[in-house]
Amino acid sequence: MRTLTRLAAALTVAIGIVLVAPAAPASAFPGAFFHTQRQGNRGVDTQAVQHLLTARGHATGADGVFGSGTATSVRAFQTARGLTSDGIVGPQTWGALIVTVRQGDNGAAVRAVQVLLNKKRRLSLAVDGDFGSGTHAAVVAFQNHAGITADGIVGPTTWQNLVWHYAYPSFANMCDQNPDGNGTANWGTGSAIGSLEAAAASFTGNGQVPLGDVSFEHGGDIPGHSTHETGLDVDVWPIRTDSAQCTAARITWESAAYDRAATRLLAQRIRATGRVESIYFNDPTLISEGLTTSYPNHDNHLHINYL
Repeated sequence: MRTLTRLAAALTVAIGIVLVAPAAPASAFPGAFFHTQRQGNRGVDTQAVQHLLTARGHATGADGVFGSGTATSVRAFQTARGLTSDGIVGPQTWGALIVTVRQGDNGAAVRAVQVLLNKKRRLSLAVDGDFGSGTHAAVVAFQNHAGITADGIVGPTTWQNLVWHYAYPSFANMCDQNPDGNGTANWGTGSAIGSLEAAAASFTGNGQVPLGDVSFEHGGDIPGHSTHETGLDVDVWPIRTDSAQCTAARITWESAAYDRAATRLLAQRIRATGRVESIYFNDPTLISEGLTTSYPNHDNHLHINYL
């Protein structure tokens, strides 16, 4: 039930985890690649694309939402560079967009570096476009983390590793639930995390969204799951009638405390704020409405497959 894109991503990570166990420090990301961005994506990778488009002379609002305006800017950039003008930021377009930056530089390309570092290394750099000593130190730290040359210069290799690295969510509208004992296995692709955050922010009046496992920081095998290896699979718990899903026992769709209306709203928000392949959850009413899909052992959680 995976698309070719998801299979390719899984294969790429699988190559990497032969060399790097999930619990071990990152020594390098041999399978690092640029996550393709297209209309419907959102999050920090899209925001980086928007900053880079501006840096390349195609002014684009950096809201992290890949809408029609961003697609238009991408096509204009592609046309100017002699690339296929499809509005999709794949490897060739990423390669043409990135700008090598270093200490002393200023501008939108530096802002792209800063937003990526903040979301993927859990930092709080000022996104001011000024490549000063703080940004330099953060770049060097990331390069050491990734096992690449730690020279503080953001060139093609650093860009690729930075875009590939998974992002960590804000918990402003979510709570961290850990039913499988996998610690902070909340890392996902920039787009998956951005979409999840948007869904949680738009889900109001029913308590926070309880987040289960996503992936480890660099992907790879994760106990209790046969998927969740490529940062694209996200588990959330169903909503309770008392809105206590972050503090009370986890329920199934058959439980007396199950709030179908609120869980339906959550599924609708998830589908409205991201590129979703499927949501596995066994509530027959939500299945009949086309919101979720039946799958074994998914009575007590919604499993989101992001694209």
